[in-house]
Amino acid sequence: MRQTKIAPKNVGERRLGLDERGKEGMIRARFAKNPREVAMKNALLQKIENTQLKSDVPSFKIGDSVRVHVKIKEGDKERIQVYAGLVIARDGGGSNETFTVRRVSFGEGVERVFPIHSPYVTKIEVERSGKVRRAKLYYLRGRTSKQSRLKEA
Repeated sequence: MRQTKIAPKNVGERRLGLDERGKEGMIRARFAKNPREVAMKNALLQKIENTQLKSDVPSFKIGDSVRVHVKIKEGDKERIQVYAGLVIARDGGGSNETFTVRRVSFGEGVERVFPIHSPYVTKIEVERSGKVRRAKLYYLRGRTSKQSRLKEA
């Protein structure tokens, strides 16, 4: 015997994960979608997020060669390590914004993703600016030496 209920328009449904399911199978949770309530939450989260953002981030874009100074903890000691390479992607926004830096180390391509507003990223230096016509430079993974060079802007 199966019963269905019609929900009012301001109520949405979401599927629950495997750990939230009961023995009955798929369970659905209901939550309110009041636009005013959502806007207030977003404004509050935005205020909190703005306090966490760095103000001294240099402007750099995809295709730029950068040197990223990263704090590394080894036991009780802290040191700064420089990671130099080419910015091949930028993702996210606000406090979740990240960028991917690629470099070739001992003939092996190494990519590392850094959060821009992380306290562990102490400084970002732009070495040279590259001219690109793509938002993501993932095609450089298949290129080697002279093929992977970008024109300078």
